[in-house]
Amino acid sequence: MTKKSASITEIDLQFVSKTKLLLLVTLALMVISCQDPPEATLQRAKATLKQAADAGALKFASEKYRSAEELVKTGWMEMARQKGRLAPFRNYRKADSLLFLATRTAIDAKLLTMQTMANLDSISRWERDALTTELKTWRGSLDGSLENFQAEKHYSSAELALRTSESLIAKGEYDGARQTIQKGRESLRGLENTVAEYANEEAQKIGVWRRWVRETLAESREKGTYAVIVDKSAHKTYLIRGGELVKSYNCELGYNSARQKLFAGDGATPEGTYYVTKAKHSSKYHKALLINYPNQTDLRRLKENKAKGIISRYARAGALIEIHGDGGKNRDWTDGCVALTNRDMEHLMQYATVGTPVTIVRRSDIWP
Repeated sequence: MTKKSASITEIDLQFVSKTKLLLLVTLALMVISCQDPPEATLQRAKATLKQAADAGALKFASEKYRSAEELVKTGWMEMARQKGRLAPFRNYRKADSLLFLATRTAIDAKLLTMQTMANLDSISRWERDALTTELKTWRGSLDGSLENFQAEKHYSSAELALRTSESLIAKGEYDGARQTIQKGRESLRGLENTVAEYANEEAQKIGVWRRWVRETLAESREKGTYAVIVDKSAHKTYLIRGGELVKSYNCELGYNSARQKLFAGDGATPEGTYYVTKAKHSSKYHKALLINYPNQTDLRRLKENKAKGIISRYARAGALIEIHGDGGKNRDWTDGCVALTNRDMEHLMQYATVGTPVTIVRRSDIWP
C-alpha cells in the first residue's frame, strides 16, 4: 500500500468516526429534548375550569375564571406549537407551566365563588327574614282593622315578593332575590303610606261619625223608639231603645269594609244615616232588613266624584243594602251589606221594622 493510499484511508476512518459521534450526539439530544406533551396537565386544567364554571364562577368570580380560561387556551396553543416542531427541538416546559397556572387560577375562581355565594346567601337570608318580620307585624295590624282594599293589595305584593325571593335563594340566584326583596319593601312603604292616609281621613271624619251617633241616640231617647247603630271598626251592630243599649251583635261587612261606599260593586259597606224600608222574613240570606241606600247624600257624593274623575262617569250608586243573616263566617265577605248570624237576625227583627233608623259609622268612641 502506498503512502497516499494510507492517508486516504486514515481520512476516511476519521470521517466515519466523526459521523458516528455526531449521530450519537444527535440521538442523545433527541432523547433529552423529545419530551412527552403534558396531556394530563391539559385535561386536569380543563376539568378544573369546568368545575369552576359549574360552581358559578362565570357569575361570581368572572375575572379569575376568564384568566384561567385564557391560560388554558394559551397553554394548549403552546403545546400544539411544540408538537409542530421537529422532535429534537420540542420543549413543553412553558405549556406545562401555563396549564399548571391555569389549574391553580381555576381553583381560586371556584373558591372565590363559594365564598361569595356563602356571603350573598347569608345577606339574602337576613334580608328575607327582615321582610318576613315586617310582614308579620303588618298582618297583625291589618287583621285588627277593617278590610282596606288598597292596603291589602300592597301587602299581597310584598308577600308575593317574599315567596319569590325564597325560591330564588334556594336556586342560588341571590342578585334576583335581593332585588325582589327590595320590591317587597317598596310595597310595604306603599302600604305604610296608604295606612297613614287612611288614618288622616279617619281623623278628619271622626267628628261627623260622632255626631251621627249622638243624633241617633238623642232621637231614640226623645221618642222612646228603637234604632240600630252599626260600628264598622268594632264589627258590632247595636239595638237601641230610648237611647239605651238593648243588645249588641257581632257583624260582618263588605269585603272592602274600610271605605265609604262610592259605587256599585266596590265591596264597601256604606256610612251614613238611613232607615229600614222593608222587612224580609224570608230572604236569600235567611231574613233581612232593607235600608234606603242610596239616599240623597249618597247620590250627591256619586255625582261629585264623577265630576272630579275619582270614579267612572258610568258608575252607579248601587242598591239593595241590607242587614241580613247568614253571618258568623268571621270575615268580611258581603258585597256591602251587614251580616249577622241567623239567630241574632231573628232577635233583631223582633224589634226593628220599617221606619227604624239605621246609622252606620266607620268608627265611634261614643256609647254604645
